[in-house]
Amino acid sequence: MATDSWDFSVATQNVQVGIGSRRQHHLLAHSWRYLLPHPQSLRNLEAIAQSLQGMDLVGLNEVDAGSFRSQYLNQAVFLAERSGLPYWAQQRTRDWGDLAQHSNSLLSRWPILDIERHQFTGTLKGRGLLRALIEVQGRQVQVIVTHLALAKPGRLRQIRQLLPLLRDAPASILLGDLNCGRDSAELRLLRDQSGLQSPSQQPATFPSWAPQRRLDHILISPELLFVEVWTEREQRSDHLPLFARLRWQDPSALAMSSLRA
Repeated sequence: MATDSWDFSVATQNVQVGIGSRRQHHLLAHSWRYLLPHPQSLRNLEAIAQSLQGMDLVGLNEVDAGSFRSQYLNQAVFLAERSGLPYWAQQRTRDWGDLAQHSNSLLSRWPILDIERHQFTGTLKGRGLLRALIEVQGRQVQVIVTHLALAKPGRLRQIRQLLPLLRDAPASILLGDLNCGRDSAELRLLRDQSGLQSPSQQPATFPSWAPQRRLDHILISPELLFVEVWTEREQRSDHLPLFARLRWQDPSALAMSSLRA
């Protein structure tokens, strides 16, 4: 695959804390793995790290930040080291002490200039976003990693809380398991109000054993273009990873687009 010098690659992956569900019945049969350590998790994480090699920016959901169930391994740090990405940031969304530490995490090839961690407000706690500022090929990019609620009202509320961060911002990339499809009301609201774009063709990522739903997303602001979007069918989680190769928009084309708008 030929790569332009101004291209860079991004990915998003729901890690499922290394559980590695590969069949529908595993969601129930392996549910104990959400709370107890098991030897398969390291092998699953090694495979995930291998698939992320060559990426420049990676958003991760359902990553344990170091607790009893992960054998006190910070899975984001493990994945950063194994995938060859030297910079990382993390937001604990559910801190249950020694028992479990859910997080959103970001891995980067480039230094992270600034970090913000936001908790969504609502009835149930445990959802939030990680916001990072990174210089990508000499240009500043805002990268947001989030994992939205299971219920539609919660997702709509969270998107409304997210929107102010996308207004008057530098070039932006949003990565995460948004728990809704490309054509959902939630994603339409997000795109209409923020100007972010979804790829024209997007593979399904859930469930990994028979992908039918497009729950994992990469959205970009108009300064960027999708060159290629793909996934891998090897199962390491209940979600497949989503990858994209991005390119900076030509400034003259961006100016013409703004004039037409």
